Amino acid sequence: MKTTTAIVATLASAGSVQAHVAAWVKGMYCLNGTTPGVDDQNTNTAVNPLWDLPKAEWWMQHDRGCDQFPPDDGDSLELPAGGSFTVELAHNRAQTTLSFGGQFTSDWPDGQQHPDDWHSPSPDACLNANPDGLGGAMHTHNQSTAAGSAFAISYNSEISQVTMENLAVFTVLEHTPWKRLATYQVPAELPSCPEGGCYCAWLWVPDGCGEPNMYMQNLRCHVTGSTSTKTVAPAKAPVYCGDGTTPCVAGSKQMIAWNQADGNNVQVPDGISPGYNQKMGWTPGAQNDIFQ
Repeated sequence: MKTTTAIVATLASAGSVQAHVAAWVKGMYCLNGTTPGVDDQNTNTAVNPLWDLPKAEWWMQHDRGCDQFPPDDGDSLELPAGGSFTVELAHNRAQTTLSFGGQFTSDWPDGQQHPDDWHSPSPDACLNANPDGLGGAMHTHNQSTAAGSAFAISYNSEISQVTMENLAVFTVLEHTPWKRLATYQVPAELPSCPEGGCYCAWLWVPDGCGEPNMYMQNLRCHVTGSTSTKTVAPAKAPVYCGDGTTPCVAGSKQMIAWNQADGNNVQVPDGISPGYNQKMGWTPGAQNDIFQ
């Protein structure tokens, strides 16, 4: 195991633009890293973005083997119907309460201290243009320009049965990633999962300030407290509707697949990034229109 001094040095270097973000919580795949039999409390395997990959590699983070490292037995993200759930957005497991007793955490994903109004030095610059060089992993100028992140759900216990069409976005949190703790709302009509649980994915497409990539992170999840008899409708590809003329796609929508070698499902005008926000047809909060 790494010494505390080595971990601090590693986390200090993780504050640079090489760092990225994942949603850390019991129930995620790759929580322990990808070395069989090893619980790596300092892992960052899950945080790396997806860019210019064939679908066979980007789908479920197969490029790094995360789809082969499911959560421990009994670990599952709880989704209370009509309620909310909280995850930790961080660059590294060590910067969450899931490692080292939380001693390397702060209010921020990088474990550092920043002002509440953290912002770039000028409107045309990104966070990492500040003298400390931090914030590149956030892909933003300030909180208001953070693109938004989302969770999607598939009512399949076996991940090999999950498809773009049965994986539907059910909640969106605007202006994220930003601080470490992030709370997402759950639709009240979300039905219970099958006995083996559901598959969920945490999703994010940054809006500029770095490589135009995307994120898809695997989790096992289950819905609690549901009395709903509804079902989630087949998911349709979202459409860019931020131009004020193109109609947005209503109802159940797929995750955004963008800037990959193949498997993309959206097109946007040059210079525009798609995102989990209103310009792609998503309103903030629980997506209550996904049912049939």
